[in-house]
Amino acid sequence: MNAVALITGASRGIGRGIALELAKIGCDLTINFRSNESAAQQTVQTCVAAAKACGHSIRAEMFKADIAQSEDRRKLIAFAKSTFGRLDILVNNAGIAPEARADILDASEESFDRVLNTNAKGPYFLTQLVARWMIEQVNRAGDNGKAKPKIVTISSISAYTASPNRGEYCVAKAALSMLTPLFAARLAEYGINVYEIRPGIIDTDMTQAVKAKYDKLIHEGLTPIPRWGTPEDVGLAVVAIARDFMPFSTGQIIDVDGGFHVRRL
Repeated sequence: MNAVALITGASRGIGRGIALELAKIGCDLTINFRSNESAAQQTVQTCVAAAKACGHSIRAEMFKADIAQSEDRRKLIAFAKSTFGRLDILVNNAGIAPEARADILDASEESFDRVLNTNAKGPYFLTQLVARWMIEQVNRAGDNGKAKPKIVTISSISAYTASPNRGEYCVAKAALSMLTPLFAARLAEYGINVYEIRPGIIDTDMTQAVKAKYDKLIHEGLTPIPRWGTPEDVGLAVVAIARDFMPFSTGQIIDVDGGFHVRRL
């Protein structure tokens, strides 16, 4: 029986990269998207093909939901329950950037609310719903150890790196970063491990507007590993968690940033 994963914001970018790597190890997938249905369909097709190439037969289904909306969160979980009956891995990946970068002295409340609702509030309450479901699964499994669900949240180096022209994004990621120790502490008694993956500069469509800037910074030594990260890099970190390679770790931050976090003199 395949493990089942739910990835939010999986129609493109990092979310698609995570879905693809999980497909390669034979996970069934719920591909959540907010608006780009054609991109989500492409993710589904790519994942099924990649799994087949690796010798796996998987089921990948997509579901439209805006995780900033309470009703959409409930509908997403109801869909996952009715479709697969259980959930082994939640990946909180969905996130948005400000519609326009604005100096922190000029940024609007509207932009703050929009970004925080999707990037922090949405994952917080989606994880609450999923955690309750996962506890039910563990209790049904009893002491046989078969149910070892996991929760993974994709944050960002912006959780601790100040960008004064997108303050709401940094605040949201800093808030999101606390989700992992909170749920790790609460869920450890049920054998549900919780992790944060903190990507650095990742080559996606979201970063194309600043590509020249970061090309230069990387060339000048911004990261010890002198290249852009890829969605595959993040996906492989999720695979390590999904395969239970860190059973005695929870509340852990996994940096996927080329060493950006390393302080150097």
